[in-house]
Amino acid sequence: MTTEADATTALRRLTGRDDAVFHDGQLEAIEALVDGHRRALVVQRTGWGKSAVYFISTLLLRQRGAGPTLLVSPLLALMRDQVAAAARAGVRAVAINSANPHEWEETRAKLAADEVDILLVSPERLNNPRFRDEQLPALVDRMGMLVVDEAHCISDWGHDFRPDYRRLAELIAKLPDDLPVLATTATANARVVTDVAEQLGAEGEVLTIRGSLARTSLRLGVLELPGARDRLGWLLSHLAELPGSGIIYALTVSNAEDTARLLREGGHAVRAYTGRTDPEQREELERQLKDNEIKALVATSALGMGFDKPDLGFVIHLGAPSSPVAYYQQVGRAGRATDNADVLLLPGREDRDIWTYFATSSMPSEERAAAVIDALGDETLSTPALEARVNLRRSPLELLLKVLDVDGAVRRVQGGWVATGVPWTYDRERYERIAQARAAEQQSMLTYEHDTTCRMEMLQRDLDDPTASPCGRCDNCTTPWYPTGIDAEATQAASSTLDKVGVEIEPRAQWPSGAERLGVEAKGKIPPDDRAEPGRAVARLTDLGWGNVLRELFAAGAPDGPVTDELLGACVRVLKDWGWDERPAAVVSIPSRSRPQLVDSLARGIARIGRLTDLGSLDQVGPEPRGGPGGNSAYRLADVWGTFAVGPALAEGLHDLGGKPVLLIDDRVDSRWTLTVAARELRRAGAGAVLPLALAVVA
Repeated sequence: MTTEADATTALRRLTGRDDAVFHDGQLEAIEALVDGHRRALVVQRTGWGKSAVYFISTLLLRQRGAGPTLLVSPLLALMRDQVAAAARAGVRAVAINSANPHEWEETRAKLAADEVDILLVSPERLNNPRFRDEQLPALVDRMGMLVVDEAHCISDWGHDFRPDYRRLAELIAKLPDDLPVLATTATANARVVTDVAEQLGAEGEVLTIRGSLARTSLRLGVLELPGARDRLGWLLSHLAELPGSGIIYALTVSNAEDTARLLREGGHAVRAYTGRTDPEQREELERQLKDNEIKALVATSALGMGFDKPDLGFVIHLGAPSSPVAYYQQVGRAGRATDNADVLLLPGREDRDIWTYFATSSMPSEERAAAVIDALGDETLSTPALEARVNLRRSPLELLLKVLDVDGAVRRVQGGWVATGVPWTYDRERYERIAQARAAEQQSMLTYEHDTTCRMEMLQRDLDDPTASPCGRCDNCTTPWYPTGIDAEATQAASSTLDKVGVEIEPRAQWPSGAERLGVEAKGKIPPDDRAEPGRAVARLTDLGWGNVLRELFAAGAPDGPVTDELLGACVRVLKDWGWDERPAAVVSIPSRSRPQLVDSLARGIARIGRLTDLGSLDQVGPEPRGGPGGNSAYRLADVWGTFAVGPALAEGLHDLGGKPVLLIDDRVDSRWTLTVAARELRRAGAGAVLPLALAVVA
């Protein structure tokens, strides 16, 4: 039989349809891989059938004696769906990832027995020392094909760049020229396509198959509403009217959780799905959505690439992603196997602030990179040990280590990381270009929100799709298809949710490891008699309701001034709902040089309204803590260690209280070490329970 005939048979088995035929480009890609042993890049819209290409190609290559396919896949959800889809095609697929370590030995045994057709791994697995040094070389020797799914992640210019993906270029360069390599993505503009093609092989050697990215099933719209109250009110009013089940995207974890709670209280079957959701629970939530047991998941970008529900009826965004490319990727979850699906963007005032926060937190700096390389020296250090030597939190440190590893400056080994000694230079020009590209993407997203051009056409143009043309379905091509009215009761319910105050501040119970190296004479558990009690803040800075007020208050360059009556009233409500074991008898504030009026007026206001003794503030006995964002626990603790003291007047006031509880007032809380150190000084000076109260929690 011919490759076309064999491939068609496999396609019909995969789809379960005897009349199934290939989409334009699918058979071309399969023949290039199976017959030509070529390197190919497939850029096609979500739902086109990119997975069918590599499943069928794997099946045909295996029938012809080739070894197993190595499929690099970015997300656990994507892996689960791919394993299930492969089984339908008669392809034996297994995965090695962080969620199934109990299956690794069995998987290795199956590989050794040649009982695996496709091995799925994450890009991070490629740098696991044992996998990289012991298993990958043998696998490469037997490999029949390499597949890189969501290949835009390879590129610096991709909207979801992941440093570990850059290692694939090194792996590809070591492969035999006649080993088939396939890269697939649905979200790549011309610059990303060129970048990925260059990493797949020499110019002219890579077959690029690119089709129209138009999604004819999607009905796009943008509804601008005055504020978060109105957006949530709209959802409460109209969620039940949306077709089928779907996804409601939020920009932050707290927004997703608060929105899900509001909708559940309104009688809607929804659940939150975020980066804080346990892996086992994620799988169950995905199943519930696929089986239409719930109306929607209220999700962050944690539910993105690879989640496959062909009949997903709608995607709603509460706040816009920072680029049209990322937006296209997320809305592409809807309408994959249906004629109609609704997509609506509800942009928010806070979107740009959130974009800025995530953009600045993801870029490595020259100073931090040099500090990491110097700290490693000739030693092998674990990530926690290294964290104690450089002023970086765990997540940014891990990201920076990956970048430096890919650049060859450090290497992951058993037990941690080592410096390679290879000279490393900070590529300032590259990062400046990336920052400029990100800014341009943000501007394009704003254009998408406000322009009168066809919305699908705008998304296609942002992806450099030459077939971009009006869709005839969106609210710009026709008239708004979505209702704009909001039920008064829904507005009131949304207002009540947004007006809720009170976020718990969990007390620190353990001194950070490595702090003694920075001059902190404390380690191990914090003695109970030195600890603060669980505290409260009005809200998180990322919250939809009070978060807007607090972000303006703490914005860069915002002037200091007395606390407003509105915020003071919110604090009073927090105190009323606190539920402490014993009512506080006095107020003590933490000194502030950046916002002295705010903190002082807040403390005096609380004391006046609550009829509490105002004991003033702790003394500042050292340089003012920097208190800036970032930095790990050891450095943040060292920054405030020894900077506060209980002066004579405060000591006398605490003595007069006879061990009664005190409120400890601060403006905002980030690492919690300022509160921890201040509480320790107060407890040692005779205070009873120390109850922290702040206006805002940073994260």
